[in-house]
Amino acid sequence: MRTRPTLSWTPPADLPPGTTDVEPVADALSTGGVLVLSGAGISTESGIPDYRGEGGSLSRHTPMTYQDFTGSTQARRRYWARSHLGWRTFGRARPNSGHRAVAAFGRRGLLTGVITQNVDGLHREAGSEGVVELHGGLDRVVCLTCGDLSARRELARRLEEANPGFEPVAAGINPDGDADLTDEQVGDFHVVPCTVCGGILKPDVVFFGETVPPQRVEHCRALVRAADSLLVLGSSLTVMSGLRFVRQAADAGKPVLIVNRDPTRGDRHAVTRVALPLGTALTTVAGRLGVPVDDRSAT
Repeated sequence: MRTRPTLSWTPPADLPPGTTDVEPVADALSTGGVLVLSGAGISTESGIPDYRGEGGSLSRHTPMTYQDFTGSTQARRRYWARSHLGWRTFGRARPNSGHRAVAAFGRRGLLTGVITQNVDGLHREAGSEGVVELHGGLDRVVCLTCGDLSARRELARRLEEANPGFEPVAAGINPDGDADLTDEQVGDFHVVPCTVCGGILKPDVVFFGETVPPQRVEHCRALVRAADSLLVLGSSLTVMSGLRFVRQAADAGKPVLIVNRDPTRGDRHAVTRVALPLGTALTTVAGRLGVPVDDRSAT
């Protein structure tokens, strides 16, 4: 039985309140030099739930840990059954107005970079360039034995062939692409090995309990050093993987601005927290700056 990772954070009563005024965000972007750090909240409008917001998946779902995945054949069977089903929905998600606004700010030269804690690839799909995927990407698969990287769509094809008729109805889809299935629904789902060496395949993402590669962390730290300000979009900053960059920016005297409807663990370090949905806030900011946002349908 998996134990729940330590992912909770209770906001203290004396945190500064949020605002609906986007002017500080517009002001920061107008001068450029902004580094974006995004979390699951920016993808909720694309149909991908977040972890901790209203209806967040942590209320019903324990994410897979690296230790469980590598230590248990049954855990891997359960993960790949759930993730295979989740990928059918997750892989069809499209960028929303928030992702497109970030891409538009980048095209206008207002950003120094984008760091995302998300594994959905939606910033890339929206057109943002040079995105640092802090926790990796679900559209890639890595072999834990030989290190071979392959496309998720190819693994999906192989899993379809190995599990004909696998059509359970999930109770929900989570930000890590994992669908909620019972053990009975997982059944005897067949997991396929690496085509190169026969080793264990894992999504190219950082599981809970696994560390972000040090060189990736240092790259992000360098981006913080080079930026004039840090704009956090849709992250509660509960875990240290994102919070450390907020602390770094604040310690260096760089303004930290947060757009997140709920309080975050970084609020004390921020000059403002805008408590609005990401799509609404960012399209409003884009309008004030005269930055056109591609409004193609996300369907």
